[in-house]
Parts: sequence; C-alpha cells; structure tokens
Amino acid sequence: SFRDRFDRPVFIVSTPRSGSTLLFETLERAPAVHTLGAESHWLIEDIPALAPAAHGWSSNRLTAADAAGEPVEALARSFYEQVRDREGRPASGRIRLLEKTPKNSLRVPFFAAAFPDSLFVYLYRDVRQTLFSMMEAWASGAFQTYPELPGWRGRAWSLLLVPGWERLNGLPLPEIVAHQWATTTNVLLDDLEVLPKQRLSKLDYADLIAAPQRAVETLCASLGLDWDQRLGTDLPLSKTVVSRPRPEKWRSIAAVIEGVWPIVEQADARARAFLSA
Repeated sequence: SFRDRFDRPVFIVSTPRSGSTLLFETLERAPAVHTLGAESHWLIEDIPALAPAAHGWSSNRLTAADAAGEPVEALARSFYEQVRDREGRPASGRIRLLEKTPKNSLRVPFFAAAFPDSLFVYLYRDVRQTLFSMMEAWASGAFQTYPELPGWRGRAWSLLLVPGWERLNGLPLPEIVAHQWATTTNVLLDDLEVLPKQRLSKLDYADLIAAPQRAVETLCASLGLDWDQRLGTDLPLSKTVVSRPRPEKWRSIAAVIEGVWPIVEQADARARAFLSA
C-alpha cells in the first residue's frame, strides 16, 4: 500500500489566510521533508469520491468514513508520485510528508484515519487580521474555489466550503467571511480536541513572526523533524500574499470587524483557550 510509504505525515491546519502558507514555505526547507511545493486542493478533489460534488455540495468536510478503500490509496499514490524534497528529488523509500491546504481544516478525521500516525499542527492567527485578509481574498477574485457552486448567489465562492454555506446566501461579505471563519474554527477544534495529545502541535502566528528561529526549532522538535537553517528576523513574504502584511492593517476596517464580532467572538475565545491549554 502507498499509505505505508508515509512516516508520520504532517498536516498544517488553520482557518484560511492565517499564515499557513508562510509556515509551510518555511518548514519545507527542513531536511527530509517532502511536499507538493504548493497546496493540494485539486490533487485531493481530482479523486471524485473526495470532491464536494460527491457529497451533494454539502462542504469540503471529509471524515473517517471517507478514509476507506480505493480513493485513499489513489490519494496516497498521487501524493507519493508528485512530492519532492527540498533539493527537488522525488520520493524513495519511506518519507516525511508536509501538507497544507486550509480545506484540510475540515478533513482532520479523514487524514487521522487515512494515516494513523499522522501529526497535525494547529496554527492560530489573530481573528481581526485573519478576517481582514479573508475579505481581501474574496474581493480580489484570486481565491475563487467554486465559481459554479449550485444554488449560490452573489460573488463567486472563495476559500474553503464550510458546512451550512447555503444559509449565507445574500449576506454582506463581512458576515459571510465571519461565518466562514467561525464555522471552520469550531469544526476544527471539535476534531483536534479528540486527537491524542502526542499527535498535535500548536503555534500562534504572532510567535512565528516575532521569533521565527525559536518558533520553527520548537515546532520541528515536536514533530520529530531535523532543522538546519538559520532564519532571519523577518521571514520572506509568502507566495499568496495579497497586500503587504502589517499587524494593524485590520484597523482600517475596524468598524466592519466590530460589526461582525458577535459572529466570531465565541469561536475566537475557544481558539485562544485551546492554543494556550
């Protein structure tokens, strides 16, 4: 089985626009790590049984029930044949996979069952910064995932498809994004809370930015990965940046974020408590 060729694959999970690309692009510089070099959106959804259409367009959610038989073997084969290490070499023997796409935040039980030794990294970023960045992503048109989503009215659906998306029809963009964030966070935390502790690492995006070397060394140690790089005080911009990052950028739409705060408040309090637990 191709699944047996993966040793403790690592999945970065977070809400969209939480800095997971930056973390991924940093960690892929570790020795022995193999990645697709980008996100695996379509590699997963090219397998019909794992695409939203096979689930009545309910969402990107996949559970342990989906982690059986041929589709999972096909996914493992696809990963194995397409990953490369940091020198650009293809996989041989057993490998450490590093994988991230925000949609996987709705698929933790699937990957936990498909790869029983898989590890998960929960990345949290200040919800105000994240909402700003998610709204920016929707407005840019560059993050459209399901432009033909059946029954969806309004601007093309962007980022991950959350359970209950139908109820967001007709809402203003800030509310759509706030519900998208809160739903993702609650589903993700429900799933992570039942994982054995040794399968989970946590990281605050603010800590990654403040002290990259320390954050990455600590994270690699918890994942059983070697780390031999020196990181500067400023990490390079990620490939998916829309506008130059500034921690206080969200203040330009502070009133908008205040308006949707009741939608995210509980989920954010839960996320912060989970992060520090």
